[in-house]
Parts: sequence; structure tokens; C-alpha cells
Amino acid sequence: MSQCIEESSNGSVVQRLSTLDRLLPVLIFVAMALGVALGALVPGIKSAFSALSIGTVSLPIAVGLLWMMYPVLAKVKYEELGKVARGGRQFAVALTLNWLIAPAAMFVLAYLMLPDFPHYRTGLILVGISPCIAMVLIWNLLAGGDNEYCAVLVALNSILEILLFSLLAYLYLQVVPQWLGAEGTMVRISMGEIARSVLIFLGIPLAAGFLTRTLLRGRKGADWYDQRFMPRLGPTAMIGLLFTIVAMFSMQGDKLLAAPGDVLRVSMPLLAYFVVMFALSFVIALWRRFPYETAVTQSFTAASNNFELAIAVAVATFAIASPEALATVIGPLIEVPVLIGLVYVALWLKKAFYHPDGRHKARIPRKAVG
Repeated sequence: MSQCIEESSNGSVVQRLSTLDRLLPVLIFVAMALGVALGALVPGIKSAFSALSIGTVSLPIAVGLLWMMYPVLAKVKYEELGKVARGGRQFAVALTLNWLIAPAAMFVLAYLMLPDFPHYRTGLILVGISPCIAMVLIWNLLAGGDNEYCAVLVALNSILEILLFSLLAYLYLQVVPQWLGAEGTMVRISMGEIARSVLIFLGIPLAAGFLTRTLLRGRKGADWYDQRFMPRLGPTAMIGLLFTIVAMFSMQGDKLLAAPGDVLRVSMPLLAYFVVMFALSFVIALWRRFPYETAVTQSFTAASNNFELAIAVAVATFAIASPEALATVIGPLIEVPVLIGLVYVALWLKKAFYHPDGRHKARIPRKAVG
């Protein structure tokens, strides 16, 4: 989440990550443990978090959720959106993967691997309909992708999430389950409530991030904003995330201790999702004969998710102590180590299928894939 890369280009992929990015899974584990300990040792902590509430979200947690999103959205290069029309074919493939295939893939995996956990399925579906707008910049840079293409995709996905998240949530949590003969999980949650959560926890920080970027870059210049301001602001998003995790596990740590295997169960569809989406996207890129830089950018965008938004919506819609919220917070815990591994896979694929300049060594016949 800190969105920083160590300046040196030498060393392994892990060594090139910023310290905060390397430690993210460890910090999440520590926040979980701290939350469980607080819940057990401080009986009044639940009532303290619930004292000042806005709907199902306490005011302190709402502030944490908003701050978790704001630095991420202040980094998005909205000014790059005008370049979408120049690469129509690539963007068409990427958006199809992000907004059609990825949500359907997570839905299928969640139902196949968690048939007896409907609440956890709901949390994972929220993750699946949230294309990544933060960490993908890091994976793309480490794997040698097209940074400009990635920046445009991130900006485009940020806008589309406002427009499509609620619609996809309604489709995959209410409509599709009924088609399959299962009860929709949104019987007690209206589409309006999810839309309101998206507008608050994505709309407000999106507007704030856009204004921050536009005004400060205009006054101070792009170099000052990107090289001095964002490296200081970006890592503070971690505070919002870790605070939310501590609060969440202080309120439901007892449930987790009673069923520790639940975390492992929820991790399995996530692991499968990251690998399947990366592999599918790369195969499509080879089939479409995209250069390596485009292929790897497309693959990491398809395989990554905006877990910040999924957490915020789950907490605001289903409450912080809900199993839906628990499922979303497991997302970054699994995503970081898996995507680091996929960076190594991408670099191996480059050697196997591409020349050093990004051209294919051998072309895959279209009919062999399609």
C-alpha cells in the first residue's frame, strides 16, 4: 500500500520492495493478533467503537476507512485518461478481464470452494468486483511492465468502480444466485446501501485525491508532488488499514479463535483467483501478440484487487464484526506474497517467450488458444 520502490534496481524482487511493502503481511498478522488480544483483555472496547456510529460504522472506523483510500487515490494519474483511445485493443482486453471475467471467476471459485460459508463468499465476491488501483503499480514496475499503460488503467478503474461496483454487487450477490436456485445474500441489504457505501468510501476519497493531485501539482509541480509529497503521504494509508484490522479483530477475535481454520478456507479461493487470472490474462496476451510490457501490465491488473474498497464496503454494509468483513481483510494477507511470486513468474515468462526488446520469440497460433 505504500506504493514505494527502493531506488536501487539491483537485488531480488523482494529487496526492491519498500520496507513497508515487504512487511505488509507481517503487519497485518500483528494487527490481527493485537485486535484479538484487545478484544479479550478490554471488555469495553466493542461498546467504545460503537459509541459514535454512522449507520453500521463507528465514526473512528469511518475516518480510518476514508484515510485508507485517500492516499491511494491521490496517487492515481487522472491526467492520463485521455490516452485510452490510443490503445483501444489493449484497453478492451484489459477491461473485459477486469470487469467481466474477474468478477465471474471469483464468484465461481467462491461457490465451488466455500459452498457452506455464504457470508465468506459474499466478502470474496466484493473483492472480486474491485479491480486494483494501488499495489498493481508496484507489481507492474517490478516485473518491467508498461508504467504508462498501467497508470491509465488504474485511473480508468478508479472511475469505473464508482459506476459499476454497486451494479456488479447486485448482480453477483442477488441476481445470479437466484438464477442458480440459491437465496441471494442481499435479501437484508439493499442495492442502495451498497451504493451509498461506495459513494462515501470511494467517492469522497476519490474527489479528495483528485483535487489534491490537481491543485498541488498545479502549484508545486509534478516532480515535487510525485517525488516529495506522495512518498510521505502514501505510506500513511497503512495506518487506516491497520487500524481497521485491529478494530475488526477486537470485535470478532473470539469467533476466529473458535474456528481458526476459517482463515485457511477463505485463503484458498483467493490463492486460486490470483493464479488463474494472471495465467488467463498472460495466455490471452500471448494469443493477441501483445508485447511483453503490455502483457505483464494487463496480467497484474487482472490478478490484483482493490481490497481497500472491498473492506470499506463490507464494513459499512455488513458491520465490522461480520464474516463478510473478515473475508475481505484476508485479501491483502494473501495477495502480497502471491503477487511477489507472480513477479518472478512474469520475469521467467519474459525469458521463455520474448526477446530482450519485448518481441515474441515464437507466436502462439490463435486457434490453439481460442
